Amino acid sequence: MTEHTLRPEQIHFRWDHSLPPAIEIVPGVIVHGRAREVTNGAITPTSTVADLSNEGFGFHYPLAGPVAVAGAEPGDALEIEILTLRPDVWGWNGIPPGIGLLKDDFPGPFLQHWDLSNGKTTALRPDIVIPLEPFCGVMGVAPRERGEHRVLPPGPFGGNIDIRHLMVGSRLLLPVQVPGALFSVGDCHAAQGDGELCAAIECAMDFSLRFSLHKSANLPGPQFWTRRGSRLTSHDTERGYFVTTGVGPDLYDDAKQAVRAMIDWVTAHHDLPPEDAYMLCCAVLDLKISEIVNPPHWIVSAYLPLGIFHP
Repeated sequence: MTEHTLRPEQIHFRWDHSLPPAIEIVPGVIVHGRAREVTNGAITPTSTVADLSNEGFGFHYPLAGPVAVAGAEPGDALEIEILTLRPDVWGWNGIPPGIGLLKDDFPGPFLQHWDLSNGKTTALRPDIVIPLEPFCGVMGVAPRERGEHRVLPPGPFGGNIDIRHLMVGSRLLLPVQVPGALFSVGDCHAAQGDGELCAAIECAMDFSLRFSLHKSANLPGPQFWTRRGSRLTSHDTERGYFVTTGVGPDLYDDAKQAVRAMIDWVTAHHDLPPEDAYMLCCAVLDLKISEIVNPPHWIVSAYLPLGIFHP
């Protein structure tokens, strides 16, 4: 089969490489599914702000999967091509108590419902209109460490990476940690700024993903190709960006990880010595805080515009 569908009940709530796969595929296959909203129904279109303080509220992170990929072994890279993303007609965000970058400034709770029904935009007020740029906040393979692990924080295996440019047309590379990779996806967002300061526009989402395998890639962390979204810079071209990441508890060290990974990529793919690759990065590389909401790990991403490379 060239296509598989994850059933709605094929979900889990923790990373654990001992979980049996929901489906088993070969490289090249497309997987369709639906990711549940991050609270797993604790917040609904009829919820009030009081529900953010109820005992049942929480970011439960239901994940669709795991998807086992035949032939995937530690040291390989799993490539996930994002083919389609279709948000639900409703989403929410807000300020849950004790959550977010400014949790001491804004203790909450506050709740905002968002109408996503036109599939293109949503509005805070009639004069404040936000384009929908859907992506999956969690995309990861099972970590190599034994036992159950919370979905957050992110790690070199991916996970709760919250990188908003992993939208349709992007291709994500994840370092395989265990045989079969055991990929899972969830925590989808209709729109988010870089970093996800508190809660993005959370929603359920239908997805279609194509899986490929790169043998013996030995990546230090997630990497990806993207065209980015509607908020562009002077470097944006049809060729898009190649992006490396640094994941860890210190933003400065994360930035170093991301840049070192990019220097390695440039030297390997464009026949430059490391010193020239570093000077090139100084001239054009964009560093972005992609995730700062999931302590104790943060993500810095390094964006290299591919339009600078000419035949």
